Parts: sequence; C-alpha cells; structure tokens
Amino acid sequence: QVQLVESGGGLVQAGGSLRLSCSASGGTFSDYVIGWWRQAPGKEREFVADISWDGGYLAYIDSVKGRFIISRDNAKNTVYLQMNSLKFEDTAVYYCAADRSLSGVADAPEAWGQGTQVTVSS
Repeated sequence: QVQLVESGGGLVQAGGSLRLSCSASGGTFSDYVIGWWRQAPGKEREFVADISWDGGYLAYIDSVKGRFIISRDNAKNTVYLQMNSLKFEDTAVYYCAADRSLSGVADAPEAWGQGTQVTVSS
C-alpha cells in the first residue's frame, strides 16, 4: 500500500502563499488518484481538491477555486497544492490522501498522510 508524507505547511499572513507537497512511496504512484483534505479546529475533516492518475482531471471545492492549484509529477511521486491568496479560514491541518478511484479519494481514501499544519494569520 502506498505511504504518504506531507510537507510545506507553516505560518503565513492573510493574502500570502504556501505550497504543500505530498510524497508517496511503497506503491505504483500513477495507479492512485491523490486528494487533499483539511481539518480545522473543532470541525470535521473536509475534502479540498483532487487530481486524477495522469493529471488530466482536477476538482476543487468552491471555497478554494481560483486560489488553490493541485498538480502532480509522477516522475517524482509527488503531488503539490499551491495555495494563493490565503485566508484566515484556510487555517487547518492539511492531509493528502490516495485511492485508486476518483470517488474513493473524495469519500473514503485507502491511504492518508500524517498531516501538515497551515496557519493563516489575519
């Protein structure tokens, strides 16, 4: 099964940018759809974005459309989440997730990373 490790979180002022990375090992990376989820304090974990096996299909929740960009480099076994124009309400622990299907990664992924904290100061 694939193992996932996130990096790139940190503290940023509102309006700033961060790029998260999700590095995979232990599986055939191109077999997996990769998604990003987040969990804010006191809230349920929510799906944020996903990218298909070859990067040809992308999906985002409405609140991040136009600000976040998901991409992948299969040669490096890595998925990125470029986050621009960050808002206070983007503060959360961000998790990457993997599943062999588009529906699975947005519902009940088979693999999760450990998470990386993103804090946006207002």
